[in-house]
Amino acid sequence: MKTSNPVLARLGQAAERERSAGYAPAGPYGQPGIPQQYPSQAGYPAAPPTVAPMTVDDVVVKTVALLGILGITAAAAWVLVPDSLVGVAWIGAAVVGLVLGLIISFSRMADPALVITYAVVEGVFVGMVSKAFETLYDGIVLQAAVASFGIFFLMAMLYRAKVIRATPAFVKGMIAVMTGLFAVMLINFVLAIFGVNTGLRDGSPLAIGFSLVCIVVASLSFVLSFKEIEDGVRMGLPQRYSWVAAFGILVSLVWLYIEILRLLSYFQGDD
Repeated sequence: MKTSNPVLARLGQAAERERSAGYAPAGPYGQPGIPQQYPSQAGYPAAPPTVAPMTVDDVVVKTVALLGILGITAAAAWVLVPDSLVGVAWIGAAVVGLVLGLIISFSRMADPALVITYAVVEGVFVGMVSKAFETLYDGIVLQAAVASFGIFFLMAMLYRAKVIRATPAFVKGMIAVMTGLFAVMLINFVLAIFGVNTGLRDGSPLAIGFSLVCIVVASLSFVLSFKEIEDGVRMGLPQRYSWVAAFGILVSLVWLYIEILRLLSYFQGDD
């Protein structure tokens, strides 16, 4: 099964080499298999075992696990981190999460420990952001969480019904837009640290428009994840790559949640 995604194409080639080399099935935590020699029977060499392929169920289980880790970590950070350190923990977790996210995204490392570490760091980030917003606007966290999961399930249904499809043009366009938004947000983040207000996060009409654009793009990014999972299953990628697919969904969910949280805050007004 061919794919227009170059990363998946390379992973598919790697999976084929592993199957040819006779790797053992991936372990229960997605670790790579180990070459094994099997005795022949009746003088004939035994066929090498195949690498256990990823399935949709694998991705679902790992996504739920990562969300559980993120939720527990966020709750713990909310309770344990003093109010005076919320800002420091917020920025620190954002920076560490960004670095880990880039490493996983560009290397496509199917390392469960690395992906789980990312979920823990993002849990601290989400916990600190949520605590800060909830302190200012009562009930906003629950509203943002419900809206985020609602959009996720809506996009899943639309994709399953083939209302939205990840065509090559759609994929290229989304990658270009997401790259541009990432660059803008990164520059804005750095400028904000030095006290420069660009107007993108201050509740102005420009900020509202920017958040709406981010919410739309974050919602559509689920389509890329669903397509990646679909192609990965069809190509028979090793089971451990379900961690990478789950990571992609987690990133989109966190991004969507933060943007909805910001947008809701713009309409809360001063109490």
